[in-house]
Amino acid sequence: MDIGIPKEIKDQEFRVGLTPSSVRVLCEQQHNIFVETQAGLGSGFRDEDYQNAGAKIVSSAKEAWDQQMVVKVKEPLPSEYPLLKPEQILFTFLHLAADRQLTEAILKAGIIGIAYETVALDNGQLPLLAPMSIIAGRLSVQFGARYLEKQQGGRGVLLGGIPGVRRGKVVILGGGVVGTEAAKVAVGLGAQVQIIDINVNQLNYLETLFGKQVDLLYSNPIHIEDAVREADLLVGAVLVPGKRPPTLVSRDLVAQMRPGSVIVDVAVDQGGCIETLRPTSHSNPTYVEEGVLHVGIPNMPGAVPWTATQALNNSTLPYAVKLANHGLAALSQDQVLAGGLNVKNHQLVHPAVKEVFPDLGKS
Repeated sequence: MDIGIPKEIKDQEFRVGLTPSSVRVLCEQQHNIFVETQAGLGSGFRDEDYQNAGAKIVSSAKEAWDQQMVVKVKEPLPSEYPLLKPEQILFTFLHLAADRQLTEAILKAGIIGIAYETVALDNGQLPLLAPMSIIAGRLSVQFGARYLEKQQGGRGVLLGGIPGVRRGKVVILGGGVVGTEAAKVAVGLGAQVQIIDINVNQLNYLETLFGKQVDLLYSNPIHIEDAVREADLLVGAVLVPGKRPPTLVSRDLVAQMRPGSVIVDVAVDQGGCIETLRPTSHSNPTYVEEGVLHVGIPNMPGAVPWTATQALNNSTLPYAVKLANHGLAALSQDQVLAGGLNVKNHQLVHPAVKEVFPDLGKS
């Protein structure tokens, strides 16, 4: 199969769809890989590294996109819509539920869209989303701690405090992968930490992980309201695969937070769970609403591309190999991979995405 690796063009997105090591694996199985020049440079991979692995370096995005399958990291942006081809396999993060324009564009183009974020194991785990969730969860507190600094617009709170001065309070909405990793970093910094989740079994698991270091609360309106009002850093970590998460924090509740507090919503690329939160970028990461500093960077792991690209490839490569070796037949051979199919034949096929856009993709 001919496989294209275009350079990511989202703001300060330095990850790349395949590493040279992954390219070598595919080339050894007789596939042809076309890498746009400097596509891997931000992750620390030179064109020569790809050439040595067996890839051909192409000079334009069009040449990388003009292949049977394209492997990316982030969803296509409007300038890339004209490059989409009918029956082309696109293997990447899509997050369609939060982007009607993108959904309409890929339906019109007739591509076969396989989204990393909806590839699911039988137990509900999301193996291709998980490595980025781990990184984003850890970064959420790292970013939050930074933006709590006065010079960054925050309250001037040190999350760990010092003897004689209370610790900062971190409230995490959602106790899944992102929330767990955020809590690990927050506990490590010495903060006071609360996780709020609706899954009692997950709360029980988190108690075995953190003991009494983290205050674990069942998700209900009173617990959320009381916790959010007192938060120095609020982390949104709610994910509903294929759908927008519910809004758990209203504008009115945000207005009750202390001025200079910080909100980081990791799931903003799927819509987020906080009413006042909208997507930002690495170049312009913050804005203020109701006196609270908001951070809504949808590609947060792009800040650590050397780590993130390799972590993503560790999980995506086996599935990319199956698609390269068997084409669409791989979907019938692997039901886990089949869960990633969002769009085919100008129609939405993933149940959750269809539910978000019931009027789109009907034959």
